[in-house]
Amino acid sequence: MNALVTQVLPLVLMFAVFYFLLIRPQQKRQKAVAAMQSGLQKGDRIITIGGLHGVIDSVSDTTVVIKTGDGSHLTFERNAVREVTAKKEAVTN
Repeated sequence: MNALVTQVLPLVLMFAVFYFLLIRPQQKRQKAVAAMQSGLQKGDRIITIGGLHGVIDSVSDTTVVIKTGDGSHLTFERNAVREVTAKKEAVTN
């Protein structure tokens, strides 16, 4: 019985450490990114994963059309949006 505890306890502790330091924070980040990408709307200023800055011109279920500084319109997948720098309300004010 004592030998079993000394062999299993370190494995359980190691799994707990991995869960709280690696797995759980990653899941929180994934949920935050999914919420941000599902909340995209026309007029939001965004940055794509490739570093392109622009304003969302239109949004569909899977894509967004981004208007860049020179007036061109580019179509990207929603998953390509890295961050929203300013929401629509902040841009119009």
